[in-house]
Amino acid sequence: MSNIFERSAGVAGMRDYLLGLQTRIMGALQAMEDEGEDGAKAVVDPWKKGEGELLQGEGITKIIEGGRIFERAGCGFSHVRGPRLPPSATQHRPELAGAPFEAMGVSLVFHPRNPYVPTVHMNVRMIAAGHHGTQPVCWFGGGMDLTPYYGFDEDAVHFHRICQQALAPFGGDKYPRFKQWCDDYFSLKHRSEQRGVGGVFFDDFSELGLAQSMAMTQAVGDAFLPAYLPIVEKRQGTPYGERERDFQLYRRGRYVEFNLVWDRGTHFGLQSGGRTESILLSMPPLASWAYRRAPEAGSPEAKLTEYFLVPRDWA
Repeated sequence: MSNIFERSAGVAGMRDYLLGLQTRIMGALQAMEDEGEDGAKAVVDPWKKGEGELLQGEGITKIIEGGRIFERAGCGFSHVRGPRLPPSATQHRPELAGAPFEAMGVSLVFHPRNPYVPTVHMNVRMIAAGHHGTQPVCWFGGGMDLTPYYGFDEDAVHFHRICQQALAPFGGDKYPRFKQWCDDYFSLKHRSEQRGVGGVFFDDFSELGLAQSMAMTQAVGDAFLPAYLPIVEKRQGTPYGERERDFQLYRRGRYVEFNLVWDRGTHFGLQSGGRTESILLSMPPLASWAYRRAPEAGSPEAKLTEYFLVPRDWA
C-alpha cells in the first residue's frame, strides 16, 4: 500500500476483497464457457505502470473473447496512485483539486453473443485523496446496470430486486436513491435516451462512515453474480437470426457512445494517465451505426425504446 491508504485506517482489507471478487466472477463465467466444447478460456494479464509514467500502480485484467456465451467479457482490477486528482474526480470536491490520490477497484462489462442475453456493467471502487500533511478523505462508488437488446419484464424485475436486497441492510432509502441516480447517470443525453433498464449507481459516497460505506460497496459487488447469472442461464439458448444480431450490433453502438462521451470512469482513467487497454475494456468487439434508423411499429425492436428504455419502478 502507498502512503495515502496507509494513512487511512481500516481500508487494508479492500484490496484482498476486490481481488477475490474478480476471481469469483471470472471463475463463474469460465465455468459457463467450459460447459460446451467451443468455450473460450480467459486470458489473465497482470500489468504494472512503468517508471516515469504519471500514474503508478498495477492491476490484473481478465478477459474472455470469442467465447461460446460471451463474445467479449472483461473484468479488471486496478490499484493506482497519482500525483493529482483529475478534474473528473473533483467536480464535487473542489477542496481536493490537485491533491495526490490512490484508487482501487474492480470494473467489468460483459457482452454476450446471443442478442437475447443483455449486456451488463458492474463497478466497485474506493478512492483516497489528501494534500500532504492533511488527513486523507476516502470515498466509495459503484453499482451495476443491465442493458438488454430484447427486453423481458421478469429479467428487469429480478435484477432490480437483487440490487434492492443487497442495499436493504444499509437503509431503506439507499435503493430508491441509487436507482434514480442510475437512471440519471446512464442516460445518453445527446439522444434523450436511456442506456438500458438501469440498476443502481452511487459515487462520492462516505455518509455511513468508513466501515459501513465499505461494507455497502462490498454488498453491491457480492450481489452481481446472483443478479446477472440467472438471466444468462435463462436466455443463452434462445434461437436468433440475422435480424436480432443486426439489431444487437446497432444498439451496441449506443453503448460505445455513452462510454466515450459521458462515462466519468472512462474520463477519469484517460485524464489521470491510466492504462488505455484496461480503460477501454468495456468496448464491444463489434458494433454498428445507422443514419436515422427507426424500428418497425409494434416490433420487439420498437418495444425496447418505447417500453424498456423508459425509467420505471422494476422492483
